[in-house]
Amino acid sequence: MKNKKKYNNPFQATLTGILDRFKKRNRIGTLSPLDRLDGKRILIDGASSGLGLATAIGLAKLGGTVIMAVRSGFPEKAEEVKQKSLSDKVFIHQVDFSDFDSIKNLVSEIKTQHGQLDIVICNAAVVAKKGIQIKSGLEQMFMVNYFSKFVFVKELLKNHCIKSDSAEKPRIIFVTSESHRNPATFQWDEFGIFAPFSVGKTVELYGYYKMLLVTYARELSRRLNENGNQISVFALCPGPVNSNIAREAPPLFKPLLRLVFTIFFRSPEKAREPVLYLATSKEQEGKTFDYLFLMDRKAIDEKAEDPANGKKLWKLSEELMRKLRVD
Repeated sequence: MKNKKKYNNPFQATLTGILDRFKKRNRIGTLSPLDRLDGKRILIDGASSGLGLATAIGLAKLGGTVIMAVRSGFPEKAEEVKQKSLSDKVFIHQVDFSDFDSIKNLVSEIKTQHGQLDIVICNAAVVAKKGIQIKSGLEQMFMVNYFSKFVFVKELLKNHCIKSDSAEKPRIIFVTSESHRNPATFQWDEFGIFAPFSVGKTVELYGYYKMLLVTYARELSRRLNENGNQISVFALCPGPVNSNIAREAPPLFKPLLRLVFTIFFRSPEKAREPVLYLATSKEQEGKTFDYLFLMDRKAIDEKAEDPANGKKLWKLSEELMRKLRVD
């Protein structure tokens, strides 16, 4: 069946990630010495560890002014990026993507301290071992992995924090996952409603929220570019990354997961390649939307591609903002 789930538990998800990594793929290209970020302002969130930190270092090495948004590691992670990139054009701001006020404060700081951005990389994510209800009443994974992105980008655009008059079109990049293909359908009636869950449900929900994120990215591209190319919107899956995501695993399984991650998963330095490519490559100039898995261009899942689903998700997201008095 076309909509049958690929997996329902962490073991199946890990195995799928390992097998996907070793499949033969068609590499789309590579960065050339001319692909630089000199003079560009780039914001990357979730930049205190793993893929986000490695990407921030890579962006700085390519000459960009890097603005890191982090929940933890403030301010020392900026010094680490400066040391490893040999660049002093690195800034850092603290943000909690489970808190609407914190998101708005970040946008205000960007506007007053940095002006307009050329590139925005939405990377922050969380994997929880149980459902956590945050102060807004939403579930933490839903908020951080999807809804905060909708709110954050909306605030950036509303406050004119993304360039609109540049010869080279600005880019918004979402770090997503191939797990967005796993959910069989959208659960519209449950949108934004908190429901407790245990670790056995985590993988399923992670994939579901990534499906929401990819659907949103596609709809955002349609809306931003309906009158011609205004802003490029890209999404990618970096493949399985050897990061600290195992910190939420049950203690009994942590040693095994760390071993599996070390042997089979890619280092953050290798996994950052598609992020750097989408942010930097001149081959991406003028594209309205693109999706990469590793360095292979792919079509997104048909449910995420469907404009009707994009419109529905956008409508529900705006209604939720009004309900929570965020707008």
